[in-house]
Amino acid sequence: MEISAAGRLEVRITTADVGKRVSVRSLSEPGVASEKFTDTVGVLTSWTEGVLLITRKSGESVRVAQSALVAGKVVPPAPARRRGTPAASYEELARVAARAWRPVESERLGEWELRAAAGFTRRANSVLPLGDPGLPLDEALTAVRRWYGERGLPAYVQTATGAEGTQELLCAELERRGWVREVTAELWTGGLAAVADTAEGTGVLLSREADEAWLSRYQRKGVGEVALRVLGGGPSVWFATVPGADAPAAIGRCVVDGRWASFAAVEVDPAQRRRGLATEVMAALARRALEEGASAAWLQVETDNAGARALYAGMGFTTHHAYHHYREPANAGTDR
Repeated sequence: MEISAAGRLEVRITTADVGKRVSVRSLSEPGVASEKFTDTVGVLTSWTEGVLLITRKSGESVRVAQSALVAGKVVPPAPARRRGTPAASYEELARVAARAWRPVESERLGEWELRAAAGFTRRANSVLPLGDPGLPLDEALTAVRRWYGERGLPAYVQTATGAEGTQELLCAELERRGWVREVTAELWTGGLAAVADTAEGTGVLLSREADEAWLSRYQRKGVGEVALRVLGGGPSVWFATVPGADAPAAIGRCVVDGRWASFAAVEVDPAQRRRGLATEVMAALARRALEEGASAAWLQVETDNAGARALYAGMGFTTHHAYHHYREPANAGTDR
């Protein structure tokens, strides 16, 4: 917090700082004798009618009354990077992630990409808004709803928070228009060599295609032609399998794209967990990616998946940003 020469806390932010990362202290219980302070750090997404809206790294929006402000300042847009973690912008990672999970159909709306894959996963059936849609926001969202409605799909917009260049302002605008945040997850990055060094990768078979055995372990059941196209799409795709008696003991998927290698669909037979099979799968895939010239790794993990988060943290992965899927308002179908 900012402290004046006289030792007093000061508010050094104004409405002109909307869009910047700020740190504020406010009275959580104004007017009460035993007043408490609350500290909030995030992007200032609006300041209207005496209320500040601050979006935290997680995507959570916090309302702070201007009258409750005790101190505030603008802070650097991103925290210092931990040693060993690859440097990357949000836009670079968003584009790499999109190439690793391609839809079967896409269309441009200005710099936005509208993606569809018959409803197989939100990532392949949502808008990736990197840049200007070329229309005022309300008109762009109307076009989005119409495009997905023509395909019998709900309209989703994928956004991100928590890193330099992410979309806190867009999140706030969507929420003001009644769009509902349904899913939040995180994208983590790490050094690829560290993943390869965690295990020998023995007993892991690698293939260019997801065969019947691999699919029998994959958690998404009823995988059809569209899903197979999404799973098999990407610059250089590898599928890993640890054979089992009736079905694979473990599986995984990796996409190599330049310096980046992504990991997904790492799944283990529940009866064989805690035997290091997930680590073996990732190590084998990481070694193949290193052979293809990659040096950095990324993956996506749900915020409530404690087991996966502990595994990836042990491999040196750290959070880069959070990403969210916003669904159109329930009554939006009337203007399609």
